[in-house]
Order: sequence, then C-alpha cells, then structure tokens
Amino acid sequence: MSTTTAGNAAVGPFEAPYMQSEAYRNARDQSRVTKTHYHIATANGLGWAFDGMDGILFGLAVPFFLKEFQVTIPEWRSAGQIILLLGIPGIYFWPWLADKFGRRTLLAINIAMFSLMMPLVAISPTFTTFIIARILVGFALNGEWALGSLLVAETWPAHLRGRILSINRGTWCFGTATAGVITTFIMAEYGWRWAIAVPGLIALLAVYVRAKCPESPYWVQTQDRKLRIAAEKAAGKTLSDADANWQKKADKLAVSQLFAPDLRRATFVAMFVACCSTAIYGTVGGWMAYYLNAEMKWPASEYGAFYTAWGLVGFLGLVASGWIADRIGRRLAFIAMLVEGAIFIALWASTRDHTMLWVYGLLWSIGFLGFWGPSMTITAEVFPTRIRGAANGVVWAVAWLVGFVLWPFVTVWLQQTTGSFYASFMTIPALMVMMGIGVWFFVPEHGGKTLDEISL
Repeated sequence: MSTTTAGNAAVGPFEAPYMQSEAYRNARDQSRVTKTHYHIATANGLGWAFDGMDGILFGLAVPFFLKEFQVTIPEWRSAGQIILLLGIPGIYFWPWLADKFGRRTLLAINIAMFSLMMPLVAISPTFTTFIIARILVGFALNGEWALGSLLVAETWPAHLRGRILSINRGTWCFGTATAGVITTFIMAEYGWRWAIAVPGLIALLAVYVRAKCPESPYWVQTQDRKLRIAAEKAAGKTLSDADANWQKKADKLAVSQLFAPDLRRATFVAMFVACCSTAIYGTVGGWMAYYLNAEMKWPASEYGAFYTAWGLVGFLGLVASGWIADRIGRRLAFIAMLVEGAIFIALWASTRDHTMLWVYGLLWSIGFLGFWGPSMTITAEVFPTRIRGAANGVVWAVAWLVGFVLWPFVTVWLQQTTGSFYASFMTIPALMVMMGIGVWFFVPEHGGKTLDEISL
C-alpha cells in the first residue's frame, strides 16, 4: 500500500483508540454520508462564514477608519500590507502544525484564538494599536479556513468533495451578507467599534468542533504508517519498495518535498491558481466599499445593503461551480465562473448608472465568488496526506504575498495616477482571462478521484 486509504486500511495501534469513537468510524467510512460528515461540513462552513464576515466587515469600515485615524489611501494601503504581510506566517504555521498534531485539535484552538482577539481590535485607541491587534487576529484567522478545508477533504466521499468544499466556501457569502447587515444596522448607526466587536461570539464554534468533529482518518493512518516503518527498521526488517520510497520523501522538509519531481507540477499549478485568486479578491475586498462610497457617493447603509445582496447572490455561483466540478469537471467549473465574472465586472466598472451598478454588481458576484469553489478544491486535494497541511500553507502564503501585499501597489498606483479605481477594477477581468487560460492548459482533472489516486 503506497498511500493511506481512509476507508480500507487495516487498523493500526495509533488508530485503535480512535476507532472507539462512532464519529471517527463514520468519518473513516467514505462509502456513505453520515451525520458526522455533516457536522464536519457545518463546522468548516461556519468558519468560512466568519472569515467572510471578518474580511468584508473591515473592507466596509475603510471609510470609517480613514476618517477616525486621519490617514490617506496610500497610508491605509501600507498599513493593510503590513497587516497582511505579518499575518502570512499564520497561513503556514497552522497547517504545518496540523500535519504534526492533527486537524481537529488545531482547528478548535485556532477558532477560539482569533475569535477572542476581535474585541482587542474594537478597543484600539490609536492607529498603531489597531494595526498590532489586527495583525494578531490575522495570524490566527489565516489558518482557520485551511484547517477546515483539510478536514473536509479528508473525510467526505470523493464524488462529493468538490461540491461540499464549494458549498462550504459558499458560506463565506453568508458571512459577507452578515457583514452587510452589521454595517447597515450597527456600523452606520453606532460606529465601527461596535460592529467589529460582534464577531467575538464565534468563539463558541470551537466548542462545537471539539464535541462533534473527529480527527481526520487520513492523518491518523499516516501516523500509524510512520510508526510501523520505524518499528520495522528498528527490527532490522527490509522495507517494501513502496514504504522505502514513501519514507525517503517523508523524511525531507515539507518545503523541499513540494519541488521534488513528483510534486513540482502540482505545486506550481496550486500556486498559480492561488495567486490569481488573491490578486482578484484583494482588489475587490480592499477597495469596493471605498469606491462605492467615495466615487459613487453611496452612504454606508446602501453599500452595506449591497454587500448583503451581493453575498447571497454569490452563493449561487459557489453552489453551481461545486455541482459542475463534481458532475462534469473542475476545469469546466473554473472556466464557466471566470467567464461570467469577467464579463459582468467589466460592465459594472464601466457604468455610473445607479441601477446598473446594482444589477451588474449582483451578476458578477456569481462568477467572482463561484470560481473560489474549484480554486479551494484543487489546492486542498492535490498533495499527499503527509504534507497536505504544510503544502497548502506554503501555496497560500505565497498567494497572500503576491495578491494581498504586492498587488495593491499596482491597484493603488492606478488609482493615484487616474484619480479613480476604475482602472484597478478593470485589471480583474484581465486576471480572470489569464487564470482561465492557465487552468485550461495546466490544471489536471481530479473530479471523482480519491485523495490516494490524486497523490499517485
């Protein structure tokens, strides 16, 4: 046996205690969907919803931050880049720890940590303390979605993996909609501090994760394989070719494994997809609220309501992309969402008509948010279990650096040069076209394959 097989592998000594749990046995059986699978998906979905609420809430509050702290757009961009840059280690740190200590425990700790830090941001008296508190939240938050996606990918049946990861990613849209509601009824009325304090309640999710979600069988069986190989070597036995080859790879640092001949293509494909995704999202997430407020003259109550509708409509794109990804293929799901999003965001950026800003804006949310389903599915499934966490950490850390730290120099330069964010938003359809071409020619099709088949 060359890789772990969650449903069929023999029970080893490390796994034996886990088998006492009904939830673990349910997660191990990938031939059917049980209540345990739904608990895992629910926990991940709630985590994604919080991620959407957090990120969009801070984007919606940008006009308030600029006014209260008396900073310019370039100064705010620089502060945002510092926050994102210093949060990047968290993208690698948490999944790396999950490869060593398991998915579930780290996920619960992570959720509790970033939730309880949110009130620190809300009470920040100065711009400097605000940045420090936000860095701490970002460091913790940057690991949550990766840990949750790993647990879902390693427990749900292969023929449903793309769909459930996309639906989970889609709950980000409900978080976005919630951010819009918070902006409309709390931020616009009482200020940004009360709005930012609300998400602290999400800490209760950590209790749910610990109570209802089991450890990943793929991770548990990988630990058993390590123990078995170590015991055989200690006893002077000759390892099988498969075990010897596996151990030779597993003994290397995770980062060096990523660029070994057998994983190099998967690494570059995942990085390409992730970097395009963050550059596209970073432009919208960072500046759409400011654009609607400063250039289109929308008050906070209206752009808050727009974000609510935008998030809810975008959920349809994620559901559709997940269905297409599992039934027809990952690549077609990507292309369909990218084309739809590129067309309507170009129309949206080109109009100043109030009604059409609403119409085009809601339409482009379908493709813009929809492509994230296959994006997260591909990066979660292309690496072997022994380094799946660390590999995702490296891929998304690089993407964070490119899309959220470096790319804003381009978008803000365009705004400062032209006096409008129009040109910045028009880079999005161009990036979508580039991404579509890259996906079509270089992304392999993994629809319906088990994690073992993909890692081979």
